Amino acid sequence: MDDRYQYQDQQGYEPYAPPLGPPPPPPQQQHYYGGYQGYDNQGYAPPPGPPPTQREVYQQQDAQGHVAEQSFEYSRCNGKKKALLIGINYFGSDAELGGCINDVYNVHAFICGRFGYDPADCVILTDDKQDPRSYPTKDNIIRAMAWLVDGAQRDDALFFHYSGHGTQVEDVDGDEHDDDDEAICPVDFQQAGLIIDDDSAHDLLVKPLPAGCRLTAIFDSCHSGTVMDLPYAYTVEGNIKKPNLFEGTQSHLLDAGMGVLTGNTGNLFSGLFRAAQEAFENHQSQEMTVKTKTSPADVIQWAGCKDSQTSADTQEAGKATGAMSYAFIASLSKYPDQSYQQLLETVREEMKGKYSQVPQLSACHPIDTSLQFVA
Repeated sequence: MDDRYQYQDQQGYEPYAPPLGPPPPPPQQQHYYGGYQGYDNQGYAPPPGPPPTQREVYQQQDAQGHVAEQSFEYSRCNGKKKALLIGINYFGSDAELGGCINDVYNVHAFICGRFGYDPADCVILTDDKQDPRSYPTKDNIIRAMAWLVDGAQRDDALFFHYSGHGTQVEDVDGDEHDDDDEAICPVDFQQAGLIIDDDSAHDLLVKPLPAGCRLTAIFDSCHSGTVMDLPYAYTVEGNIKKPNLFEGTQSHLLDAGMGVLTGNTGNLFSGLFRAAQEAFENHQSQEMTVKTKTSPADVIQWAGCKDSQTSADTQEAGKATGAMSYAFIASLSKYPDQSYQQLLETVREEMKGKYSQVPQLSACHPIDTSLQFVA
């Protein structure tokens, strides 16, 4: 394979641009997005502020109470821009999908038009290609990931988009509170294996990046909530999610409850002990993720669903598409200048009532979600 990837043309795919139409009327009830209140007379919320240029400092505290100072830098995204977009329809397989290749070309057209990415600096891997270098095998995906982050510098903007199958496998290093690692499925995953969050997605895409380099990643795939192992997930209100330490303890607490009802003290204490043990392991997993997966770079992940959910391969405007890819483009087409919190809310609104999946936002360090989303 050549050191430099060459842009492949669209081979007949028509990029999708959601119809804008007239701006929506100002709502009767004011909405609050990232600290910004209300709308102007065109129906748009006031634009959020740009990312700060100085080094940001915050503190981390471990279970023993030790406090360590950490720092990071936001990217202004005015340096070099590179993008890697992967769409896999798994043609001829039992798990064939319909919209993943369309997603790639839709997102590609959008980021080139909206964020100024040059097609010459975009790599597209899809399984309709004749060129073996552009086929989304595990080896090609890993090599393309390495190309994406190679030579990255402060204020660069990198963009990664994956539309295809996602899955879960047993966690072996203890950094997952649900005991499952998340993974994506290359076209040859049955022969070559998966790309798992621990050993590839995080190590290849996040660890090599310097402070102040932006990577925006979109995963339109099942079980994608923490597929990059980023330690800070956000609520729709823009706050860091508190880990649910009692996730997975329900059966143990039920055993304890039955012990109370039946007078079986053995079941009572056994259930309580196992629940406490599970909660402790959840806490350790969260602490390990924060300790080992925090980065001084500026990495943001948009995921199509929670780890426990699936992502829809569907039809929108008469075309096959992934629900997350469609919602991301539609939201930013309607409201071009949004904060991170706004975008999380409007993407979810695009899906509300149509899909059960809940898009997720996570980062490799604490972020100010009221700042303007840039890519």
